[in-house]
Amino acid sequence: MDEVKNYICQKVERLDTFLATQIGQTRSQIAHLIKQNCVRVEGKKVARAGMKLKVNQKIKVEFPHAKKEEALEVNFDVEILYEDDDVLVINKPSGVTVHPAPSVKEATLVDWLKHKGIRLSTISGEERHGIVHRLDKGTSGTMVVAKNNESHEFLSKQLQDKSMGRYYLAVLTPPLKDDITTIESNIGRSSHNRLKMACGLEHGKYAKTMFKVLALSNDEKNQFVACKLFTGRTHQIRVHLESLNRHIIGDHIYAISPKVEKSERILLHAYMIYFIHPRTKEKVSFVASLDEVMKNFIDNKFNKETIDEVMDTNYIMHSFTTDT
Repeated sequence: MDEVKNYICQKVERLDTFLATQIGQTRSQIAHLIKQNCVRVEGKKVARAGMKLKVNQKIKVEFPHAKKEEALEVNFDVEILYEDDDVLVINKPSGVTVHPAPSVKEATLVDWLKHKGIRLSTISGEERHGIVHRLDKGTSGTMVVAKNNESHEFLSKQLQDKSMGRYYLAVLTPPLKDDITTIESNIGRSSHNRLKMACGLEHGKYAKTMFKVLALSNDEKNQFVACKLFTGRTHQIRVHLESLNRHIIGDHIYAISPKVEKSERILLHAYMIYFIHPRTKEKVSFVASLDEVMKNFIDNKFNKETIDEVMDTNYIMHSFTTDT
């Protein structure tokens, strides 16, 4: 049976804007629900996403069950950092794509979730599988997955109001000049290369990243940094670094020169995630350890004692301001 939820409008506003706020999804996803005849206002089916609601109007939404799809054979495992009835926190391996797509031929994180039989949210009847936020294929680290619609809504709102966040670790070259570097620049799809994003575009969306230098490599060619995202744009860390003529070791899309050091994976890792738990309403945080490839590269290039000190989560958190 489909899940049904009821809402009451408190002010005059568009239907899709109101539901996007209530459900924590995009207006296009709300439009998809309306096309499926899943939305009623005062008992009547709605045809237009932009209809104006009146104060105290009642809106009913029926969330359809997601369609069943065959999962691909999964030949990898994922470390579970935490799990309860509402959320699953994982350490995503590098090389694993999050969402299935026509261009993706191998098993994805969604396939792994299906394989594990994990009960997930099905907002708007799409194959969302509880994925609240993404990581690029090559990026490893912390991700939170919603296991029901209530958790999905609650976590999605935290992405918008910045009460959910992550601290990243990266190895870049050449070193940044300042101990702390903040970049604020719009990011949009590059007109020259559709695989890339670019800075400073008029059609781009506002993006802000802060970098904190943690350590310099023994040969002073590479730098270990922590990154704090204040927005969540595609390739944000990589694009902002490219705007400074820096890049992350192993990044072949935004690489400066083919002569720089190679790595079998991009050395970018979502080290820590924090959010308000949907049920307990307490702030929780989780840390994901580095994989062997990234750990070995750092151990070989940097002073181990220094790295152990700067990877302390309290040290990293206190290195950044809390202002957004």
